[in-house]
Amino acid sequence: MSSTIEERLLDFLRQASYRPVKPKVLARQLSIGSEDYGEFRQTIKTMIRRGLIEIGNKNTVRLAQSRSRLLGVYRQTRKGDGWVTPRPGQGSPPGDIHIGQRFTSDAARGDVVLVEVIKPPRSTRAAEGRINEIVERASSHFVGTYFTTGHEGFVRVDGNAFHEPIYVGDPGAKGAKQGDKVVFEMLRFPSPDMTGEGVLTEVLGPRGAPGVDLLAVVRQFHLPDTFSSQALDEARAQARLFDEQPVDPNRVDLTGTTIVTIDPVDARDFDDAISLSRDDKGFWNLGVHIADVASFVPQGSVLDAEARERGTSVYLPGRVIPMLPELISNGLASLQEGKTRYVKSAFIEFDAEGRITNTRFSNSVIKVTRRFAYEQVMEFFESSDDLADSIPPEIRELLTHMRELAAIRRERRRRRGMLELSMPDCELQYDDEGRVVDAHYAPQDEAHQIIEEFMVTANEAVAQHLGDLNISILRRVHEKPDPLKLKAFAEFLRSLDIKIEEYQSRFELQRVLAEVKDRPERHAVNYALLRSLKEAVYSPDEEGHFALASDSYCHFTSPIRRYPDLVVHRLLQQLLETGKSGSDYSELVVLGEHCSFTERRAEKAERELVKIKLLSHLADRVGQEMDFVITGVEEFGLFAQGVVLPAEGLIHIRTLTDDFYQLDRATHSLVGMQRGQRYRLGDQVRGVIVNVDLEQRELDLRLAGNTSPRRRRTTSPKRSPKPLPKKGRGKGRKRK
Repeated sequence: MSSTIEERLLDFLRQASYRPVKPKVLARQLSIGSEDYGEFRQTIKTMIRRGLIEIGNKNTVRLAQSRSRLLGVYRQTRKGDGWVTPRPGQGSPPGDIHIGQRFTSDAARGDVVLVEVIKPPRSTRAAEGRINEIVERASSHFVGTYFTTGHEGFVRVDGNAFHEPIYVGDPGAKGAKQGDKVVFEMLRFPSPDMTGEGVLTEVLGPRGAPGVDLLAVVRQFHLPDTFSSQALDEARAQARLFDEQPVDPNRVDLTGTTIVTIDPVDARDFDDAISLSRDDKGFWNLGVHIADVASFVPQGSVLDAEARERGTSVYLPGRVIPMLPELISNGLASLQEGKTRYVKSAFIEFDAEGRITNTRFSNSVIKVTRRFAYEQVMEFFESSDDLADSIPPEIRELLTHMRELAAIRRERRRRRGMLELSMPDCELQYDDEGRVVDAHYAPQDEAHQIIEEFMVTANEAVAQHLGDLNISILRRVHEKPDPLKLKAFAEFLRSLDIKIEEYQSRFELQRVLAEVKDRPERHAVNYALLRSLKEAVYSPDEEGHFALASDSYCHFTSPIRRYPDLVVHRLLQQLLETGKSGSDYSELVVLGEHCSFTERRAEKAERELVKIKLLSHLADRVGQEMDFVITGVEEFGLFAQGVVLPAEGLIHIRTLTDDFYQLDRATHSLVGMQRGQRYRLGDQVRGVIVNVDLEQRELDLRLAGNTSPRRRRTTSPKRSPKPLPKKGRGKGRKRK
């Protein structure tokens, strides 16, 4: 709770409208009740000690005037030094703060730390700092490879979180063998003066054995992967209560309506279905039917508590860790073809030009007429006669209408300023033994866009409807970007000779994306803009969704795999049953932060396992040349991602032997000081795979033709590659 109070307090004090008040008044303004006031007072004392806030005239609370001490997130490099990314809004120096090895204390990757700036940034150097305090540990449990030296056991931690092995006691603890993947708890974090020490808690199996890498990622990110017996018992009880016949008289009977689902070919949980009709005047009636998960997951039940703890399903390569037991996620709630299923229906009516004229909601019962994969729909659109002949006329008409309305709605959204970043997902293909045999970028085809458009429309309609009734809901918020970041983005565009006027206008950003769509610079522009935008989060605050150009937005369409959607369903159910609804704002704040955290955790776990799979695939390709696009530019080198095969690695600056290179931050470039050769974000280069390190999870590259490395001093040899694209699963992977 204290970290939540701290974040709320900092956000409140940073508001331009804030005027210093005494702690009791501040507590009332933050809606902190008497039961939490003691913790609130303690949080204030801790923040004063850390230099974040101070007590001013008449015992009033204000932000500390000194900006030399900042909160941020730490990451370590291979050489033992590190970097801190300050939390926004602290008046921090531009960019990350470099932490020399002797100033790192015992911080570990992901820890929230209090850093003191000891040297301000200069034009060619980042700010320097020292870590004064570890505010919050990211984790105390780690995964790595076990080995012995003499009569002592050690673990080499996966990734580059620690640059030295961790001592774990006598050999053979927990039955661990040389080369096993293990989990251990850190008893003493390593520091410049002390070796880290831990104790083994679990042996996962031999390194490289089938399934061990997946289990290692599950443990590394603390993903709950089993359900309690109580939760499973509750799911079985719900299954016994459910009866497909007769149709529930309290629901709208849509079992005779033509309804389809469109999903990835390998999908098992189907949570959305579509119906659509058009009258003689050209008016549309769209039905978006979403699995009524709330009917099977009673609020306050053990099943509900475990779904809330998970927050989301996790789609790992080779395994899905569901938010709900499969009896519900793949059974009772899943909208399977030909099965009677309960749904919450959003009926949205449009005029001929795609303007919404009416919205209504109901508890319904449906029977999906036909299940399609995205590929089948694209075949139909591309006039496959064989497929068309196998589809009944009413379904062909439905698909055609869906295509027409989605195009109309998408064009209206473009006119509103929707941003369409071209950042394709990664798809992996496996052999029968689960090994990766191919990897490629997922297609961004029209079938995906149709479903995405209808889901966005339904999400927006629900948020608008509940918002009009002044009902507090858990929204999907994407705040406007930081003007300073957009200014830097505009400067980068000008370095590419791309004109931009009002860089804070989404319409201008949209124009730029359209302008570079078919140009070589499109990679650079898309990556740079993505880094200029904020992350979307869950919050009850009505901040809108910047990228979607939406004033009011929430998640409603995926309650099988996202807990925020289930929360919105329950609010809608209250409204349908009683005509009124509501939820406690403070509870929604806490829930939003939790669900935002579980979403990021799932994304990181997915990226990490995709990275491992890709590196394993590339391990036998050392020496092979590939085309790459530069996705990151740092003082120590270039991050580059394959143009065809979506793997990312580092071209270290020491391998650029034809010149001495320096970082030009304004143009995201490394520039040769003598010859003027420039390597810029988004440039395509020819690279060679030099080394694959599965334990450190690193891919080393060099430019084709640079074969005689010459070492040179660099400020930062850190290894913190930008994330790989996550595994594509159609609409299931879109997190707008």
